[in-house]
Amino acid sequence: MTLTPPALALEGISKRFGPVAALDAVSLRVEPGQVHALLGENGAGKTTLMHVAFGMVAPDAGTIRVHGNRAHIGAPSDAIAAGVGMVHQHFTLVPAMTVAENLVLGGRGLLHRDAMSARVSNIARATGFALDPNATVETLSVGAQQRVEIAKALAREARILILDEPTAVLAPAEAEDLLQWLRGFARAGNSVVLITHKLNEALAVADTVTVLRQGRVVHSGAAAATTARELAVAMIGEESATLAAQQMDSLPPGGQSHDSGPENAVLAAQRIVVRDLVGRIRVRDASLTVRAGEIVGIAGVEGAGQRELLRALAGRCEIASGSLQRPPHIGFVPEDRHHDAVLLDRSLTDNVALRDAGSRRGRMPWQMFRAHTRALVHDFDVRVPSLGTTMRTLSGGNQQKLVLAREMTEPADARSTDLAHAAAKTLIVENPTRGLDVRASADVHARLRAARDHGAAVVIYSTDLDEVLALATRILVMRDGTLSEVPIDRDAVGRVMLGTV
Repeated sequence: MTLTPPALALEGISKRFGPVAALDAVSLRVEPGQVHALLGENGAGKTTLMHVAFGMVAPDAGTIRVHGNRAHIGAPSDAIAAGVGMVHQHFTLVPAMTVAENLVLGGRGLLHRDAMSARVSNIARATGFALDPNATVETLSVGAQQRVEIAKALAREARILILDEPTAVLAPAEAEDLLQWLRGFARAGNSVVLITHKLNEALAVADTVTVLRQGRVVHSGAAAATTARELAVAMIGEESATLAAQQMDSLPPGGQSHDSGPENAVLAAQRIVVRDLVGRIRVRDASLTVRAGEIVGIAGVEGAGQRELLRALAGRCEIASGSLQRPPHIGFVPEDRHHDAVLLDRSLTDNVALRDAGSRRGRMPWQMFRAHTRALVHDFDVRVPSLGTTMRTLSGGNQQKLVLAREMTEPADARSTDLAHAAAKTLIVENPTRGLDVRASADVHARLRAARDHGAAVVIYSTDLDEVLALATRILVMRDGTLSEVPIDRDAVGRVMLGTV
């Protein structure tokens, strides 16, 4: 009897970054026709391991085999030639190019636009994705850009598909459709590696689950033979898993505003209109008031206008008409941190100093910023090799935690500096737990509620509707650019989102 070799085998992979052992003799087998979920807390080594498989990181030791044959993957081009594709958590698209141009970028020969557009259409039909070949990527929502990334990997005929947190920016229905498509992709004889922090998602779609912890494999086995609780314990330990579960259970959904009176209004929009980068109206005649001591949740299907609304509230884009009253300093956590929130090749202190960038005057209080950065790293459990490292060296989850920490916390001695105005009394937050493990997600939820209880005005949007329902004191649904307030009820919110009321 001849055994079928694994589609992808990583054997004894080790990698160090300075004094930090990111991977310690890690082995992983991805079988043909299967979805293999790769789990672990922030900084456990998941993305680094897959970057090794895709030729983006050179291992210090170990072997890679593709379909039983030893593979020398020294660059992404080697991985692509071997039939390995990777969909990154942070996009590798060229914003100024069209969808079709991005899909053929890196190919050879003459560019035939009709054939290029036909290729996009074929992939759209095969995946069920809505892909406009002529749309410019920079005009697309984050969720739409994610779908283009997946299509780009398929255009290169990947048989082994690695996806890093692919559902983090998708609406629930879109995420379900993608996971069903991944199952079909695997059933056709292909293989999938799914990096995710969503335990139930992993158990629902995966055949096999592997858990990394501090750069080592601590669990690997059939998904059907384990539970979400067991995976959480493997990821973060018994005590931490219990604490995270208690935090989530002890915090009731939503709550009540401290005072609904108009004198506590912090943000007030009256019939505002907001256009996107190409001049299309995305928010029309929207009115809302956000008061101190409440969390206003925004729900909506992809592209309903919530992205433009939140940026207008945060002062990141201008309104075309209407009136908008907001405080001069607002904490803003965008969904795409690489594009909108961090400088990857600058230090952690430099990135913390970005808060309220452009509004300060005079000399920078660097000593205070260094002390504040040290406090944020400690208080928010940001895993870093050292305070002198660059933002790029942090895992995606730890980057997210530092951005949240920066926007939610004022420096301890702010009153004696020109940062006295920087208290996070108003927060605009998109997908706050994107890329975070179960422990970090529970901590972020607790911190947002604590900010509310201390009088902050918070606006949150998440592609995870359950997260919005759990946090919001009020919910506004955005549909086709208009806003309507809906009771905090999953079915009611869903009906308005889909227009079935």
